[in-house]
Amino acid sequence: MADPMATKTAPDGAAPAGELHRVIGLWGGIALVVGLTIGSGIFRKPPTIAALVPSPTLILGLWTLFGIISVCGALTLAELASMLPRTGGIYVYLRLAYGNGAAFAFGWLYTLITGPAASASLATVTVDFLLAALNISPQTLPPMFVPCVAVGMIVVVTVINLLGTSAGSALGAVLTLVKVGALVAILLAAFGFSHGSWSHLTQATGAAVDHAALARAVASVIWTYDGWIGVSMVAGEVVAPERLLTRIIVAGMLVIVVLYLGANVAYLYVVPVDAMALEKTGIAARVMREVLGPTGGTIVGLCIVGSVFGSLSGNVLVKPRATYAMARDGLIFRILGHHHPTRFTPDVAILVQSSIAVLLVFLLRDFDKLTTYFVVVEWCALLFAVGAVFVLRRTMADTARPFRVPLYPLVPLLFVVGTLAGVSAIVWGEWKDGNYSPIYGLLIAALGFPVYRVYRRFSVQTAQTDR
Repeated sequence: MADPMATKTAPDGAAPAGELHRVIGLWGGIALVVGLTIGSGIFRKPPTIAALVPSPTLILGLWTLFGIISVCGALTLAELASMLPRTGGIYVYLRLAYGNGAAFAFGWLYTLITGPAASASLATVTVDFLLAALNISPQTLPPMFVPCVAVGMIVVVTVINLLGTSAGSALGAVLTLVKVGALVAILLAAFGFSHGSWSHLTQATGAAVDHAALARAVASVIWTYDGWIGVSMVAGEVVAPERLLTRIIVAGMLVIVVLYLGANVAYLYVVPVDAMALEKTGIAARVMREVLGPTGGTIVGLCIVGSVFGSLSGNVLVKPRATYAMARDGLIFRILGHHHPTRFTPDVAILVQSSIAVLLVFLLRDFDKLTTYFVVVEWCALLFAVGAVFVLRRTMADTARPFRVPLYPLVPLLFVVGTLAGVSAIVWGEWKDGNYSPIYGLLIAALGFPVYRVYRRFSVQTAQTDR
């Protein structure tokens, strides 16, 4: 059976009329996966996790477990992406597997909430890290300083990504080198020059681990692994996607897992778990100060700024693609499917999401609660996206699959079960702690279904009126 949504890949990076150009190669794609995923989390979340779960063994167990789960998800995504290499990624899989209503619910959430809010939070935390690296206290600055600088950062990355996908991808590649270099430097400094102790990794504080605290720690780990799905959003702009997408996704995810595990072992090797819990935003800088003094702390602090800024740029690059794909399919206002006639960027979708992000900068307050909200909503969408492989294996059995997930159905099933358990634990833990933002996020996502019905009815009535 022919695929009703199929499009041909144009040669030499060209694109069919009305489509975005294929300009992202292997290394640019890997840099995008790594750059989107490695942001503030690996530098900011380990102290939060140490405070919630004061057990090095359990901490490393969480990072390993969800690293394996994420690799399972990435392998499954690789099959879907190789079969359906189109702009919009997860939106495309949801639409084909579950219908227009599910795709709309995901897309409108990305358009109005998670995409802009992710940009707003990343911009804000970039400024926080910049001030920390320069030893400037936010209390000594005007109240509007941080929001205004964050807005400036959003404007800069928006302009860069409007100039072309190549420009955004190139910026991401450079900043990915910075963040990977920073993590490698931390590993070398910790294991080669510090006076750390392997006993820190088996040291127990004697404190009991509360179940609700463990659930919040899971949220922090999942948040840090979040982002690898982003490359599927730009699958329609990857050169030779049937051949390269699988390599991009799998290689990028393996690099991330190795760096995350290595960084956490390095942190614990240098700093005992109880001391790490007190560092909050500066664990990486603390490790470098232990070895190279204040200068080392400042240098790695500035590298962290580049890391988070790179994630912001990647977010602005990929998230509007879902909105663009929805509009091109007629599921949302057509104007959002406009692209620049010469630069081939989804300019209207980018501008809309960045404008909402600017507004949210002045509304966001608690970074940790915000990331918990993201985790539940986005990983629920991931749950259904990976689950789409079971549906599409049946409904699109004859469609060519350049890559098939190994050990099917065990690998996707492990991701689904692990993610379901993790997300359920997060919701339960946050509910018990009085934080209902994950529930609000899920309700907003569910609201997409009746909104879709209203929109379709409005569209039909408008079409009939215009005849």
